[in-house]
Amino acid sequence: MQLSEFIKERLSLEKYSFSTEELYTAIEKDKKYVKSDLSYLTKKGDIISLRKGFYLIIPPRYSKQAKLPIELYSDNLFKSIDRPYYIGLYSAAKFHGASHQQIQRDYIITSTPTLLDIDKGAINLRFFTISKWPRKNITTKKSDAGYFKISDSVLTAVDLIYHQTKLGGINRMLSVLEELIEEIQVSDLRDLLKWYPHKSALQRFGFLLEELQADEKLTSILFEYIDSNKFYPVLLSPKSNQKPGAVDNKWKVDVNIKLESDL
Repeated sequence: MQLSEFIKERLSLEKYSFSTEELYTAIEKDKKYVKSDLSYLTKKGDIISLRKGFYLIIPPRYSKQAKLPIELYSDNLFKSIDRPYYIGLYSAAKFHGASHQQIQRDYIITSTPTLLDIDKGAINLRFFTISKWPRKNITTKKSDAGYFKISDSVLTAVDLIYHQTKLGGINRMLSVLEELIEEIQVSDLRDLLKWYPHKSALQRFGFLLEELQADEKLTSILFEYIDSNKFYPVLLSPKSNQKPGAVDNKWKVDVNIKLESDL
């Protein structure tokens, strides 16, 4: 089998990516010649070398954008490096209908150790690594290329809040949070509270739920959980040189920024 035949076969199966391991298993040519063919098709723009040993196939309908939607290759990418993952943050919010914030990059959460971000032409992938892997709140969705993993609406919301300092701050994401909150199910929140480790993010989340006039069921369940243990004042927007001052809300959140949604 030639490389061109291999790619044609992949596309016929709605597979838009491959690892060199998959390629060498299927192809009979000497590796030296395969590398030459890969280099040629990369220069043509038919394939993109995403990272060492992993390629994207760019079919004609995506050639103008010179990139693929993340859901078409994320699962195969992380199988190739044998790590857990889920599409998260703004990328996940888009799938949940909270697409008010236009993003130029894709966000994926994976386990430690750190995975280097990828910035190649139109493709911009940012990886966030976490040490405590979620026991719940990761869902599986179907794309044209198979299945992919994504955070549910409540995990997406608290992830945004937890990582706010790396994502432009609360005000940048406030409109997205407002839209996400409408999608949150009570059962998903209960699932989150069974494992989620960052109480300060939950306090900020509870405060924002009230500010954004979410379903009272959500706020009462969340506050009951937080209030069942000791909790301490936190800044709404974490600052390395600032400590929480006086608080005037039950969530003990020091509102140190003016909230301004652009919705």
